Amino acid sequence: METTIITFEITSSFADWSKAYDESLPLQKEFGLQSLFRGNDRDVPTRCVVIVAAEPGQLDKFMEANAEMVAASGHVLESTVLTTYVS
Repeated sequence: METTIITFEITSSFADWSKAYDESLPLQKEFGLQSLFRGNDRDVPTRCVVIVAAEPGQLDKFMEANAEMVAASGHVLESTVLTTYVS
């Protein structure tokens, strides 16, 4: 199992982005992703973080299969930084 911290910028409001994110939770589960946390920077509301746990490669598969949906939520794909931890 891997735990990944994903940081990125959004172009939408955090409320709109989080609504889209929450609506994607059933699809995330289909890919074996377990959403642990989502939030935004209190000083820079367009800077967000998501923490997910998944088997190796599953996050990449989810992002590849759903890039259009992720971008439509306001997530700026080019701003994404992934940091992955293993135990």
